[in-house]
Amino acid sequence: MTPTASAGPWRVECVPAGHLGGYASIPSRFTTDVVMDVGPDGPPFMLHERHLGASFSKDYDVLEPPRQWHALFDLSAWAVLSVSGATGRLGEALLAWNTPGVDMLEGRRDLLVLWDIRVGAGARGRGVGTALFRAAEAWGRARACTGLKVETQNVNVAACRFYRAMGCVLAQAVRGAYPGLPDEVQLIWRKPIDSADDQRLSCAP
Repeated sequence: MTPTASAGPWRVECVPAGHLGGYASIPSRFTTDVVMDVGPDGPPFMLHERHLGASFSKDYDVLEPPRQWHALFDLSAWAVLSVSGATGRLGEALLAWNTPGVDMLEGRRDLLVLWDIRVGAGARGRGVGTALFRAAEAWGRARACTGLKVETQNVNVAACRFYRAMGCVLAQAVRGAYPGLPDEVQLIWRKPIDSADDQRLSCAP
C-alpha cells in the first residue's frame, strides 16, 4: 500500500521517484503581468511587486522537461507527492534528497529540496499546494532533515507569495544566474524543518 497522509481535506500520496511517468500531466506554466523587484541587497531582502506594461507567459516544462530528470539526476533517494481527485491529479511535487552532485543539496544529508511543485489550474486556491508543502516537510522530517530549500524566480510572483505564506525566508537573490534569461533573478527560499512537529509522512526509499 502506498503511504498517504491527511492534510486538511486532501490525501497526499507518496511514491518513490524511480520513474516519472505521468508527472507532467499537470503543466508547470503561468502568465503574469507582475514581477518582483528585489532590493536592497540582503538578507533580509525587500520584495516589491511591480506591474508590467504587458503580460507574458513562462512554461517550465519547455525549459526543463520532467521526462529528462531521470537522465540528469540519480532519483533513487527522491520522492513524488501527489494529490488526486475525481478528475485526476490535482497537484504534485518532486522532492530531492541525499544525492551527491546535486548543487542545490549542498552535499548535505539533512537538507531537503522541493525540486518542483505544481497545482492544476482548476485546483488552485483550494489548499492543494499547502497540502503538498506540508507533506514535503513531513517527508523530510522523517529523514532527519533540518531544513527545506526551494528555488524560483522573481517573475513567478505567485510562487513567491506562496513560499512566503508557507513560512519560507528569501535567503539568496542571484542576478545573472540564468544566462538565457538575463531579466530573471534567481530566488532561493529556505525554511527550518521543526523536528518537534508530530506530523509524519513516510514512503520508500
